[in-house]
Amino acid sequence: MALLGTGVLLGIAGFVTAYALVSIPSPNELAQAQVSTAYYSDGTTPIGRFSERNRVPVTLDQVPEPVRNAVLAAEDRSFYENRGVSPTGIARAAWNNLRGESTQGGSTITQQYVKNYFLNAEQSYTRKFKEFFIALKIDEQQTKDATLAAYLNTVYFGRQAYGIQTAAQAYFGKDVAQLSASEGALLAGVLAAPSAYDPRKDPEAAQRRWEYVMDGMVDEGWLTPAERAVATMPETVELRQENDWEGTEGYLLRTVERELEKKVGLTSEQIKRGGLKVVTTFDAKAQEAAKEAVRSNLPEGAPAGLHVGVVSIDPRSGGVRAMYGGADFLTNQFNSVTMAEVQAGSTFKPFTLVAALEKGISLKSTFDGNSPLKLKSWGKDTVENFGDADLGRIDLMTATAKSSNTVYAQLNDKVTPAATREAAIRAGLEPGTKDLLDVPSNVLGSASVAPVELAQAYATFAAQGVRHDWHVVASVAGPDGEQIYTASPGEARVFEEPVMADTTHALQQVVQRGSGSHASRLKRPVAGKTGTSTKNMSAWFAGYTPQLATVVVMYQTETADPTSPRTSLNLGRREVTGGSYPVRMWTSFMQTALEGQPVEAFPKPKFVGKAQGVRSSSTSTRTRSPRPSTTSSSTSSEPPSESPSEAPSESPSESPSESSSESPSDGTAPESPAPTGGATPSTQPTGASPGRSATPAPQAGGAGEATPAGDGR
Repeated sequence: MALLGTGVLLGIAGFVTAYALVSIPSPNELAQAQVSTAYYSDGTTPIGRFSERNRVPVTLDQVPEPVRNAVLAAEDRSFYENRGVSPTGIARAAWNNLRGESTQGGSTITQQYVKNYFLNAEQSYTRKFKEFFIALKIDEQQTKDATLAAYLNTVYFGRQAYGIQTAAQAYFGKDVAQLSASEGALLAGVLAAPSAYDPRKDPEAAQRRWEYVMDGMVDEGWLTPAERAVATMPETVELRQENDWEGTEGYLLRTVERELEKKVGLTSEQIKRGGLKVVTTFDAKAQEAAKEAVRSNLPEGAPAGLHVGVVSIDPRSGGVRAMYGGADFLTNQFNSVTMAEVQAGSTFKPFTLVAALEKGISLKSTFDGNSPLKLKSWGKDTVENFGDADLGRIDLMTATAKSSNTVYAQLNDKVTPAATREAAIRAGLEPGTKDLLDVPSNVLGSASVAPVELAQAYATFAAQGVRHDWHVVASVAGPDGEQIYTASPGEARVFEEPVMADTTHALQQVVQRGSGSHASRLKRPVAGKTGTSTKNMSAWFAGYTPQLATVVVMYQTETADPTSPRTSLNLGRREVTGGSYPVRMWTSFMQTALEGQPVEAFPKPKFVGKAQGVRSSSTSTRTRSPRPSTTSSSTSSEPPSESPSEAPSESPSESPSESSSESPSDGTAPESPAPTGGATPSTQPTGASPGRSATPAPQAGGAGEATPAGDGR
């Protein structure tokens, strides 16, 4: 008897000691994890989640009482009476364990909550031991309602849903507050084995489990027999195995993720499981417009290696409104907007124009526009216009409209290549841009630029010389709704307004009477520039209105892998230039993106500086006898009035003037003449873009290989 008493005392002492030694740990990270979601700029339309683990906490009073009772009927009918543990359940589990069966079982709702919230899913006696004593302490230290609410917010229901609110959406497409007793019974039924009791996976097993829960509610007096008799198994919504990173949205999410890490300073774990609400600058309507513009303007049978990038920036804030980095992020994670380095071609010429205007060279200044032209600064190499066209003596407005390589090469000589490079960097290009060098050919686009940076540069033009750093995150709120970050992008005036007014006026000529005439269909003031590099290695249209700056780029690789060697754009017999598919996509996108927005005019040109008649004879030598010019060689184009029309005519010409050096707006272009030969200057490097091409980069140049830059289209 004494031994028995001693054993009892020792048992009590051991229990008390264990109870004292086991403390309530901090909640584990997974239990607290809430999925972070990115939203479009309206703050309500989701782009997608950064991870698949999803939990949305609710209060207990948001869960209907019949739904709560269904959970109790399924998992712990004595919940409000027990001490947080079930001795009979533990004994049953121990017996099963001794027989070599599973170590699971015997858990009350409190014990399950402890396992989910404080411990982990490890099945061991040590974990069960801790679970038992922590459950006792939890039951003493907090109310039953608090424990039940915490359990309902952490338990796994299957379908990647953690917590009853997310489960209600996953199974029934509604909030938990709208659930019936019958629907609550189905959710409660799946808790024991979510993969086994999901009605979309095993309808018969789910039916039996639902009936068990409903009958249990009747047994406990939580449901009347009459209510049970008329209840039917509820229908669930389709089981969706969606991946939010599929399609174009994945490129948005990845770009947002990188900005959150770099600019906001969040860790990957915080981004994925911090329960953040990330409002982006992306506009849902504009994003759909970008996808549709690409889809509807590419011909069927386009090669697998054809890559298209579309990016649109709000000039007044730097916020990216739309981004098409590829067709499907899950198939190809290379973003053609942020990661690609693509030879700029003639989209680079405006930087030389800006440098010239800053040095007092007026738009009315005239240059020799004939072709080919041999300049001292180019050594043995010649400069040619597209189609080797003779344009006569033309001013800078006409030279811009016709994208004259010969005029812009002379202009770059006058302002210096260093000034051109510096203007490009001020506008928005990174100083480390590939092949962005102080060489004569930089004016013709020998640099390989990231499309998003070129869009930022043209957005600077649209903002009348104020550069805003491009960004995609507008704000970040924590799980409690508290704002933890609001974007404050860098802003700087980098060009004076009169210079920008004249730059924009010149670029309007490209749309009104040059290779970008397809964009005049927008029926609002547009400024822009086409660009095509030698051998059709890339094709661009970069353009803007006062509200939006958008860039479209096309390039091709040998295979679908965007890091495989680059090759010429090839769509069968259809030649690809900046004035073909890119400007069509641009126009299609802008028509939708700007729908409903007011038509805004650009500032009138100021015609800064002094008109100069720049003679090329002092720095150049004709390589052949002049041909009859397609434009007058004795006078410049008629200077525009001081108050030119800001909008294109209602019936714009669908093709540029006959003398244009650009490709027609219908997407075709005359055949280029045979290459005239000539070596690339030693200062102009060639080579593959990092991680992209194993073959030398093409010489960017004129219609032939003699000019190391864009070909004037």
